[in-house]
Amino acid sequence: MAQWTSAVGAAQLARLLKSQQDRPAGPGTRRPPAYRALADGIRLLVLEGRVPVAARLPAERELALSFAVSRTTVAAAYEALRAEGFLESRRGAGSWTAVPAGNPLPARGLEPLPPEALGSMIDLGCAALPAPEPWLTRAVQGALEELPPYAHTHGDYPAGLPALRAMIADRYTARGIPTMPEQIMVTTGAMGAIDAICHLFGGRGERIAVESPSYANILQLMREAGARLVPVAMAEGLSGWDLDRWRQVLREAAPRIAYVVADFHNPTGALADEDQRRRLVEAARSAGTVLVADETMTELWLDDDVEMPRPVCGFDPAGSTVITVGSASKAFWAGMRIGWVRAAPDVIRSLVAARAYADLGTPVLEQLAVNWLFSTGGWEQAVDLRRAQARENREALVGALRRELPDWEFAVPKGGLTLWVRAGGLSGSRIAEAGERVGVRVPSGPRFGVDGAFEGFVRLPFTVGGAVADEAATRLAAAAKIVRSGGTAGTEPPRTFVA
Repeated sequence: MAQWTSAVGAAQLARLLKSQQDRPAGPGTRRPPAYRALADGIRLLVLEGRVPVAARLPAERELALSFAVSRTTVAAAYEALRAEGFLESRRGAGSWTAVPAGNPLPARGLEPLPPEALGSMIDLGCAALPAPEPWLTRAVQGALEELPPYAHTHGDYPAGLPALRAMIADRYTARGIPTMPEQIMVTTGAMGAIDAICHLFGGRGERIAVESPSYANILQLMREAGARLVPVAMAEGLSGWDLDRWRQVLREAAPRIAYVVADFHNPTGALADEDQRRRLVEAARSAGTVLVADETMTELWLDDDVEMPRPVCGFDPAGSTVITVGSASKAFWAGMRIGWVRAAPDVIRSLVAARAYADLGTPVLEQLAVNWLFSTGGWEQAVDLRRAQARENREALVGALRRELPDWEFAVPKGGLTLWVRAGGLSGSRIAEAGERVGVRVPSGPRFGVDGAFEGFVRLPFTVGGAVADEAATRLAAAAKIVRSGGTAGTEPPRTFVA
């Protein structure tokens, strides 16, 4: 019986491999032998999760033709992978990908490190900051005081606690977007909100247009829902959306859903202006596409001169085109898994009805904690603290990168939590792998793209500052040195680092 559970075609594998190898070589980079480059490329694809474990690889002759190399080169690469534990083979069944014993199974996303691993590893994989105390503790204490009346009920509120729905609606109204509680559903984080929207509007096989790059975990959520992702390239730098490309995709691909982050885009940090928002809503309405606007970063402006544009839903007064998603997880704390959807009342009713077959509802205690923050002014003070922390971290990280890696290119965003960095002509996947060896964990660019795009990028969040930011940049420079040397540079075990 075959041990493989899926298959990767020769053309697909060749395309993924070329996305790594077509990057220009950095100064001093040593070119490994062709078989070694091929083996390393396949190993990285497995470690990144872009080629699944237990996926059958093409036959040697087939891959040699697609990749324009000799069959001997492919045979040597496969043999090297077998010796390293990344490939298994059996006569008559072919060869399939594997991971060596003791290695964690790869995933499309990048999960946070467990706290006990943080002593020796600097984690730049997760764009989340510690809780803004004392506001978390105060919110939980306030929630406990409000809990007794709810404890005498069944505790299931599929649309969310009425008090919190009303509070969220009032906050939209205060931003100039008249909103009723019937237009709000409280969810388990923004991921829960987008998952519910995708299942309602984007059944298996439906096209979903996404920014390219986009948020890695959302892309994976959509893939697992069976969506066909249609990437739409962002404009250069921090200038936001390319409206000509958006209009073309909406007109020609007719996606059922389009997912966008207008406010301090993850990962690039771009902020779409009002004209872009207006024109995108008009284009989506004309195409019959539901536009899902992710507002999880909207309160994280970091510079005083930022003038926030109107929300995307402000350009859809009829409420027929735009669905807005918000969350407490980025602006407050990732451990506060409270999100929400703002949409037309009939859409909310459909989402609530479908929830009976998903998670039933969102934890009451956490909803009470967020409601306490909103109703007491604690939210504004906590978010002010969060902005100050992110601003300080941003300046420390930018300064350290410019000092240690002057050939890496990036534009400094005016808000959000992430820096999108072109890694000086090096492979982002190889930087990520080498980083694990020297004690810094960083997600590579392809995690944020579709089909292997952005191999030359890494994403760096504003989650560390001061001496830790300096050390992170030093370790990234060491990782870059390893990649430039073809992986032959010696490395010391990462030392324990205490901020």
